[in-house]
Amino acid sequence: MPISEVKLAFKSPLFQMTQTTPTCLWNDSACIEELTYSIEHGAVGATCNPSIAVSVLKKEMASWKVRIKALAESYPQATEDEISWKIVEEMSANGAKLLKPIFDRQKGLNGRLSIQTDPRTYRNSDAILAQAIRFSQLAPNMIVKIVATRAGIVAIEEATYRGVSINATASFTLPQAVAVAKAVERGLKRREAEGLDISTMGPVCTIMVGRLDDWLKILMEKQQLSVDPGYLEWAGVAVFKKAYKLFRERGYRLRLLSAAFRNHMHWSEFIGGDVVISPPCAWQRRYNASDIEVIPRIDKPVDAKIVDTLLKKFPDFERAYTEDGLSHGEFDTYGATRRTLRGFIASCAEMNGMIRDIILPNPDTE
Repeated sequence: MPISEVKLAFKSPLFQMTQTTPTCLWNDSACIEELTYSIEHGAVGATCNPSIAVSVLKKEMASWKVRIKALAESYPQATEDEISWKIVEEMSANGAKLLKPIFDRQKGLNGRLSIQTDPRTYRNSDAILAQAIRFSQLAPNMIVKIVATRAGIVAIEEATYRGVSINATASFTLPQAVAVAKAVERGLKRREAEGLDISTMGPVCTIMVGRLDDWLKILMEKQQLSVDPGYLEWAGVAVFKKAYKLFRERGYRLRLLSAAFRNHMHWSEFIGGDVVISPPCAWQRRYNASDIEVIPRIDKPVDAKIVDTLLKKFPDFERAYTEDGLSHGEFDTYGATRRTLRGFIASCAEMNGMIRDIILPNPDTE
């Protein structure tokens, strides 16, 4: 990177945050070009999921096309789906290599590539666990994303016990975050009871703050509700801040991660917390070009009037904001969960179609 760009990186808001507060930056993509930019601005982690893999393939298809053809030749009986997951694994392993020096320096707390288990297995804890163990062995600095569904919570405890650092995903609510934290604690305590090492494990729990906002906006239109639309930008922030306060009070040994960015508050309101923010590279560039002041805001409560209005108008916000608002059995059917899982699953199908177009091209369009 030219000296002029280095100087700009040092002045960027995200770099300032990583150097002056406990708040960490991860890149919400495994694209090497984007991850390189993010690391230059202080990032210490990254992620991959089916949707991200599709976007990376679209951006880097010229190089991945050759690899896909080679895999098809090496595995002549492999299905499109099997080749798709080999690409996801390689994509994630490539990102992990870039992050490995950070992982070594920070002894496992950061420097990890977050790879997601197959979202289509969200009801099968055994299948989730088996893939989580496999993914954790792809590189020493892998962290494995497991959906916060009823079956996912079971898998999270068992994977943690097996020594897998997990990142709970498809999580939007306080009940899910607490269930994840308790599952991780059970897994860690089981390891400790057997004298197994936990010193280099770095579990996190994602709250997809923007997707909760999205869901409430959909409900507002469906139910013809009238509320200041600005209030809805605070829903995910309110849940995240409440969860953070509760996690500190109870001493849960995992960090919260903010994902699904829709506005700068999904970053700026969490500055100062011992948390991870994980915006896509495009949002990072936007933040770095902004004049938003890098000051701690994590402990500043959301306006009580906003929270009270959301609680009164939206039962689904109350379910998200209240610790016992959802039972484990309701995690799978919560609106934001269903929308997100369907999106992840659709991305699996889209990726399979991209693989098909390479190994079995349509003769009508050639």
